Amino acid sequence: MKYNLLGKSDLQVSEIGFGCMSLGTDDKENASLVQKAIEAGINYFDTADLYQQGDNEKTLGKALRSRRDKVIIATKVGNQLNPDGKSWTWNPSGKYIIAQVEKSLERLQTDYIDVYQLHGGTIGDPIDETITAFETLVVAGKIRYYGISSIRPDVIREYVSRSRIISVMMQYSLLDRRAEESCLPLLAEHNIGVLARGSLAGGLLAGKYANAYLGYSEDVVHKVYLALKSISGPERTMAQTALRFALQQTGITAAIVGIRTPQQLEEAAGVINSPLLTESEVQFLRNALPVNYYEQHR
Repeated sequence: MKYNLLGKSDLQVSEIGFGCMSLGTDDKENASLVQKAIEAGINYFDTADLYQQGDNEKTLGKALRSRRDKVIIATKVGNQLNPDGKSWTWNPSGKYIIAQVEKSLERLQTDYIDVYQLHGGTIGDPIDETITAFETLVVAGKIRYYGISSIRPDVIREYVSRSRIISVMMQYSLLDRRAEESCLPLLAEHNIGVLARGSLAGGLLAGKYANAYLGYSEDVVHKVYLALKSISGPERTMAQTALRFALQQTGITAAIVGIRTPQQLEEAAGVINSPLLTESEVQFLRNALPVNYYEQHR
């Protein structure tokens, strides 16, 4: 496994991270899969209090309780469960963040969280209050670092200029290159790590039947499928080619991949041993479709 420093932190994170949202409900099976991931060199595990109404944090906590010193745990906050127990309300207030960290720590069975992330964000949020809450938690030793999970350029710019975030989790793939216009250069300039999610575009870049995606027609998505397939093969599957494309872009620290089965784990972890894309292959994939841009929150 390859490891990269996450922004200005001292965290060496595996280039393939484990997206825990895909975990099922069987604690024993989850623990087995997590152990296999650790054996494969994956040390970054990403969850959120929102996932499965907190049960995702619980199952991850059980899986990692005897391996805490070997891993980096990231979770997220900001979505408050409504009284109906099903829907959520956005709440980035400092009071809420400070209260919720205790619940996440309990569910994760740990004394600290390595990376605590704001799970979204709008330009109308009380951003300074949110930042103060995260800084308070750092001083208290509840969290080591903090970041945001956002695809909104206007929100990202505010946190870059006003906070000490070490990372931004954002969607990035061959079918979603919107971050290239302004976000990736800005984050690289300030040495803030980028955790790419959705790099397989919901399976569309792993061989799933083509569908329209983010303004791209089904025909365009199919064209991208054919391009990926043409430069993939026994040494590098389509999914691995798609992940390689994301990882080889400037500023990307790691790809966070949703993993549910041992087969998916083997393919994702195997990216590190697959051939790098050549410059001509990267350009070939880029030329397979027109680049897309953010239309809102610019």
